[in-house]
Parts: sequence; structure tokens; C-alpha cells
Amino acid sequence: MLTSQRKSLILDMLRREGQVVAKRVAGEFSLSEDTIRRDLREMAAEGLLKRVHGGALPVSPDLPDFSTRRTISSAAKQRLGAAAAAMVRPGQLIFLDGGTSTAEIARALPRSFAFTVATHSPTIAAELEHHPTAEVILIGGRLYKHSMVAVGAASIGQISLIRPDIFFLGVTAIHPSRGLSTGDLEEAAVKRHIASQAAETHVLVTAEKLDASSPCTIMPVSDLAGMIVPAELDEQRLSAYRALGVNIVEV
Repeated sequence: MLTSQRKSLILDMLRREGQVVAKRVAGEFSLSEDTIRRDLREMAAEGLLKRVHGGALPVSPDLPDFSTRRTISSAAKQRLGAAAAAMVRPGQLIFLDGGTSTAEIARALPRSFAFTVATHSPTIAAELEHHPTAEVILIGGRLYKHSMVAVGAASIGQISLIRPDIFFLGVTAIHPSRGLSTGDLEEAAVKRHIASQAAETHVLVTAEKLDASSPCTIMPVSDLAGMIVPAELDEQRLSAYRALGVNIVEV
């Protein structure tokens, strides 16, 4: 088997299972563990995976601070935000997570009918300052500055008092077997609690977040009602998510 073929199979396994164990791969390929470990080292150097003891994990997306991320507004995120905003109906209570993708939803929300937006992000609330028909509920708590969202017991207590019709969740990574994830344990707990309170949860996913994993798990992919993704994504990358029963909107 050629090295390039072997590496391609390793990447397929990583996308499918969320991890690669060198010993098991060596057995499947009838090769030495040293050969597989060398492949994994080379692939890690190319940025294709993250080496860990005994094998490899998907690459975690970089986590630049919020002020850096908010200056980057891609056309893809604007499309995703517009598609999400179009889902909102009159009189609904929607919950917007923090983040640059959900900021695009806030900017695209309908102005022809009334609804309520709950958020634990002061920056998202500020986006709605001049919105003519949106009532805003701002959840408080300890400010996690990296993502500019409130976290902790105070936040969870306030979220327990509401039942959103739709939660637009923000994540740093999504993987079919490892689930939806982010970089902070407390932030993940708050996101998970919002999802448990909401009638349905949808997530906006740009290409770099797909088939990746961050340190703190939020919930399984199968708990999602839907994903909104760029239309240019390869269908092969989406098939594992469709198999979990998630409705996928491509825009």
C-alpha cells in the first residue's frame, strides 16, 4: 500500500470514529506500529491531525479571542446567518448563543413582525439595540471574556426560567462521533443547558468546524434538530451527519 493511500485511509478512519489508535491501525494494515506512528507524525506536521499518546485525534480549530474573530465576517457566515434568521416566526422566543456566526443571525433577523431574543452575550444584545420589533432578554452571570458570554450558576439559573422555541447554538467544532464541542468547560455546560430548555437546537457550521473536535463536549450531534452549512461542502462530508437524523440546510 502506498503511503498516500495509507494516509487517506487514516483520515477516513479519523472522520468516521473521531480517533485513531496506532496499534489497531497497524494490525488492520498488517504493518508495524513504527510505520503508522511515522505516518501520524508526518500528518500532524502537515496540520491534518493532532498527535496524542497511542494515536491521533482530529485537529482542534484555533481559538482566537473574540475581538479578533468579530473582525472576520465571511460571505459564507452571512449566508448561513440569513438562512437561520429566515426560520424565525412571529411571537417566537429564540435564544442566540454568542459568537460571530450568531452575530450574523442577529443582523439578518426579520423586521416586519415581533418576537423575543434571549441571549447570554452582551455583544449579541448590542447588535439588536436598534432592531424595531425584537424584545431582548439579556442573561447575566460571570463574563467569559474569550467568547463574551455569561457563564456559571447565575446564568444557568436564569436560563432555567425560559423555554426557547429555537436555540441557535455556536460551536468551535462538530464531529459525527465526538459530538459538538467548544474550548471551555463552563461555556460548554451553559450551551448544553440552553439546548435542554429549547424546543429545538440548530447550529451554523462553516467548513473549518466540520469533522473537528475541541476539548469540551457540549452534546451529541443526534440531539440537533438541524445544521445550516455552506452549499459548497462535499456531500461525502455530510453523509455521516445525515445518517444521525439531522436535517441539513445547504445555503
